[in-house]
Amino acid sequence: MNTKVRSPGSATVINAISTGYGSAFGIKLYVNAEVKLKGPKSSIVCETDSFVDTKLMELCVEKVIERFGILRISGELKYLDMKTGVSVKTTSTLPAASGLSSSSATSNAVVMATARAIMDEHGFELEDAGLNELDLLNIAIDASLEAGVTITGAFDDASASFFGGLTVTDNIKRKILQRKNMEEQNILIHMPDRKSPTANSDVGRMKLLAPWVKMAFDEALNGKIYSALTLNGLLYCSALGFDSNIALDALDAGAVAAGLSGTGPSFVAVANNRNADRVEESWSSYPGRVIRTEVDNEGTKVVRSG
Repeated sequence: MNTKVRSPGSATVINAISTGYGSAFGIKLYVNAEVKLKGPKSSIVCETDSFVDTKLMELCVEKVIERFGILRISGELKYLDMKTGVSVKTTSTLPAASGLSSSSATSNAVVMATARAIMDEHGFELEDAGLNELDLLNIAIDASLEAGVTITGAFDDASASFFGGLTVTDNIKRKILQRKNMEEQNILIHMPDRKSPTANSDVGRMKLLAPWVKMAFDEALNGKIYSALTLNGLLYCSALGFDSNIALDALDAGAVAAGLSGTGPSFVAVANNRNADRVEESWSSYPGRVIRTEVDNEGTKVVRSG
């Protein structure tokens, strides 16, 4: 079996670290995962083009195998033969450690690809085993937490990557409060020449922001996504030591929203067709590069199976 899955990154509306509540939306930068079940040897071999630790990928495969080892399929308890070897390869257009949910996209892609390969091999679907897509998403989050690539589990980022569009979430309860397609807009990303792994961020300073981030979250709940994104992004700039002028320059150039994504270092701006070029030009004096992309409303998808 050779299965390929594509999973998008996401951009932050509300960073959940300070309050436990978050929001994000999918973007058209992707992690692709190819999974092959090969032979009787029980081994997991992971390969990536992104120079990242493959521990997360290995944990995703292990947790799917563990979850799928014993299933009640169509009312009958079945023990699946999971002694086959698993080969995983990921490729990515999504920069790692950038605040754009590369870890969530990786875990979503690897979990779905592994699950799809096993289901094809044994001839059943998720619903036959009493499972659903949220079960796969939670497996991916559990793997991310165990790998230490996230602080909260990043349910906001992970759900936006998994389902596409906009999600507003309770990260502590792993509950989606709102989910809908995001308005089609130009998404511009300023990518400095450095990385900023979430696990290395100063949680204490971020938690000081809680009362004001809660205000931004209330804006998101009320549908004011762009003002929520901007307020959240400027608040986290102050706590994490990033230059808020990057966001302010984008707003001055006509962006409808701009702010730090995740824990940085990337900044995201939302702009219409009339102002997108001006926003990109406003960032030309800052070191790094600008990536232009769009909203992804499709989420994590199987692109090849069997």
